[in-house]
Amino acid sequence: MVAEILRLYHQRKAAIEARLEEFRRLWEQGSDQDLFVELAYCLLTPQARGRNAWITVERLRTSGLLWTGSVADLEPEMRLVRFRRKARYLVAARGLFRDTQGRWHLREQLQRWVLDPPAARRWLVAQVPGMGFKEASHFLRNIGHGERLAILDRHILRHLVRYGVLAALPRSLTPRRYQEVEARMQTFAEGLGIPLAHLDLLLWSLSTGEVFK
Repeated sequence: MVAEILRLYHQRKAAIEARLEEFRRLWEQGSDQDLFVELAYCLLTPQARGRNAWITVERLRTSGLLWTGSVADLEPEMRLVRFRRKARYLVAARGLFRDTQGRWHLREQLQRWVLDPPAARRWLVAQVPGMGFKEASHFLRNIGHGERLAILDRHILRHLVRYGVLAALPRSLTPRRYQEVEARMQTFAEGLGIPLAHLDLLLWSLSTGEVFK
């Protein structure tokens, strides 16, 4: 199995590196609104397909509802991501990072934390409704500051079982259990000689067929 995963990695390494570079550029060159789009995407992903979450965010951005829509406006747009309550998460997050005059301060708040990604993750989980360890890890990775954090969604966990990193799928992932599994995945990645963020995108692509977000 190690030979198999290394073969697949070498096939997809260029695409993985290109995607991670895109994430880094988002932090370096993107606006606060660009960062918020990624935050919104990560809030919509639980129990939804990544593509459907991205389609929903793009639709909301294009229509302007991501910036101005109320919970009632956004709820009908949650069809592809399964749960109407996610509309409340988007509105709450927008209120956290944009003041009443419309000025954004998402980057300003993040800059205090991003040099310590585990601390940034804990801060996001504490501040943003609907954001757990997985979603916060995903967001930080997608803005170029979480390459040593694991995004433990159902696709990744199933592959960790398949490759013997875990004996069985966890029934739940408390913060403590999340970090234990993350440490095992990091050890597995080091044994393969593959950076953790590369392994994460590789395993995700094996389930979805693409190196996406």
